[in-house]
Amino acid sequence: QVQLVESGGGLVQAGGSLRLSCAASGRTFSSYVMGWFRQAPGKEREFVAAIRWNGGSTLYSDSVKGRFTISRDVAKNTISLQMNSLKPEDTAVYYCNLLSGSYFYWGQGTQVTVSS
Repeated sequence: QVQLVESGGGLVQAGGSLRLSCAASGRTFSSYVMGWFRQAPGKEREFVAAIRWNGGSTLYSDSVKGRFTISRDVAKNTISLQMNSLKPEDTAVYYCNLLSGSYFYWGQGTQVTVSS
């Protein structure tokens, strides 16, 4: 089993920045991808960004490309999401996830609210 614990959410004004972190513990995998999804009220959960643990290649949704940066800390087994130039439409619960083969894990989520 894998445990994912997010931190760093909060309330920020439009144009501001926040940094989310996700710490992974438990079962280890030889190859996996970690990333972030988000879900706004009344909307489906959507992909935000992902990073391949081996090599560090990244992928972003078009809506956050150029504003958000995903990174990993191999020593701490964590990923982070630096969010800059935040917009009210970025308001959502942000979920960390880990994918390895047929295994898929979610964190509990952290609220990000961007006021206009």
